[in-house]
Amino acid sequence: MTTEFDLGALLAERGAERYELHARHLNHQLPRMLRTIGFDKVYERAEGAYFWDADGEDYLDMLAGFGVMGLGRHHPVVRKALHDVLDASLADLTRFDCPPLPGLLAERLLSYSPHLGRVFFGNSGTEAVETALKFARYATGRPRVLYCDHAFHGLTAGSLSVNGESGFRDGFAPLLPDTCVPLGDLDALARELARGDVAALIVEPIQGKGVHEAPPGYLRAAQELLHRHKALLIADEVQTGLGRTGRFYAYQHEDGVEPDLVCVAKTLSGGYVPVGATLGRDWIFQKVYSSMDRVLVHSASFGANAQAMAAGLAVLSVLENERLVANAAATGELLKSRLQALTDKYELLAEVRGRGLMIGIEFGRPRSLKLRGRWAVLQAARKGLFAQMVVVPLLQRHRILTQVSGDHLEVIKLIPPLIIGEREVDRFVDAFTEVMDDAHGGGLMWDFGKTLVRQAVAHR
Repeated sequence: MTTEFDLGALLAERGAERYELHARHLNHQLPRMLRTIGFDKVYERAEGAYFWDADGEDYLDMLAGFGVMGLGRHHPVVRKALHDVLDASLADLTRFDCPPLPGLLAERLLSYSPHLGRVFFGNSGTEAVETALKFARYATGRPRVLYCDHAFHGLTAGSLSVNGESGFRDGFAPLLPDTCVPLGDLDALARELARGDVAALIVEPIQGKGVHEAPPGYLRAAQELLHRHKALLIADEVQTGLGRTGRFYAYQHEDGVEPDLVCVAKTLSGGYVPVGATLGRDWIFQKVYSSMDRVLVHSASFGANAQAMAAGLAVLSVLENERLVANAAATGELLKSRLQALTDKYELLAEVRGRGLMIGIEFGRPRSLKLRGRWAVLQAARKGLFAQMVVVPLLQRHRILTQVSGDHLEVIKLIPPLIIGEREVDRFVDAFTEVMDDAHGGGLMWDFGKTLVRQAVAHR
C-alpha cells in the first residue's frame, strides 16, 4: 500500500489561510500583532538575503530569522548536504552506535576554540544554555549561576532563570536560585563570588537586547575573578557566534579570554535543521560523564541527528570558503560607519553601536521643541514606540525587514545574513535616511505614531 502526500497541492489549497490558521490554532496574538503594525505580508519565496511576494517585489532581510539565517536562505551548499544525507539512508539515531558525523562536526567546531575539548549537541540555543547550566553546577558542586541584567539566554525554565528581563520571567516562578549582576560591574561580581556558592557567570559578549557590548577588559577580568573563586565562565554565543561580529566567536575580540563553556546555535543550523551545541573543557565533561553508569545522564532524543550534523558541517565549510567572517567584519564596519555619520544630521538619532553585522541603532530625546513634544507623547504612552515607527515604514515603503531590539527599547537591531555586501548597505542606508527625513519633517510617520499611541493607551 502506497501512502500519497502532495505538499505542493496542500499549500496551493490551504496556503491562503495562513493567518487564520495561526489565529485559530497557534499563538493568536501573533497575527493580531502583525496586522496591527502592517507586517502581515505574504512571502512566496526566499533566497539569500531577500524575500519575494506574490507580485514579484523583493524585500531585504536585515533580521535573518533572529540570526538563524546567517548564510541567508537556501544556501546551495547546505541544500546539497541535506539532499546528500537524506539520499544516503543512514542508520541514524540508533542510540547504540557512534556515527561519524557528530564527531566530525565536533572536531571542526573545536578547532575554532582549541582550549576546549568536547561538545554536546542538542536542538536549540536554549538547550545549549540548559546544558551549560547543568554542567557548570555539576562540575563545581555549587548551586548558583550569575547572569547580567538585560541578558537573554532562552525561555525554557533553566534558561529563563538567567534571563535578565522581567517581562519574560513574570508569572513563571519559581525559577532556579540564580542572581543578576550588572554587565561590566566587577565589584558586584566579586561580592557574589565571595559567598562561595557560585558555579558560573553566563554572559553574552554582546547582548542581543539593546546591542550592548561588555566593556573592554571585562570578560578577561571576570574570568580571572571566577577562576580565583573556582567558578566558571560561560559564553553565550548563540547569536554572536559563527562570525556574526567579525570574529568566529565574539569573545575573541578580547585577548586572553577562554571561556570554560561556550553555547552556539542559530547560524549552525544553516536555516534548515534545529541544532545547538555546548562546547566545554575536557575536565568538565569528564566529571559529568564520570562512569558508564552516567553515560546518559544528559542527552537529547534528537541531538546529533544526521541532518543537523550535515547542515552544521556545510555551514562551517561555507563560512571558510566564502570568507564570511571577514565579510561580516568589513561590511559591518561599512554599514556602521555610514549610519554613525548620520548622528550629526538627525537629532532623534542618539547612537549607532555594535560589531560586525550586529548593529544597534538607538534613538533619543531630540533638542528642538516641536520634536520634543512629539517624542514626549510617544514616551508617555509606551517607551519603544518611536523605534517601531521607524521599523514599519522601512518595511512598508522600502521593503526592508528589521526589528525593535527589545520591549520598551528605542533601539533597532540589525542582524542581517553574513552574505550581504555594499549593495545591501546602500539600500538600507538610503531607506533609513528617507525615513529619518520624514521623522524630522513631521510626515506620515507621525500619523502612524498616533495610531500606536492609541493602541498603547488602550492596552494599558
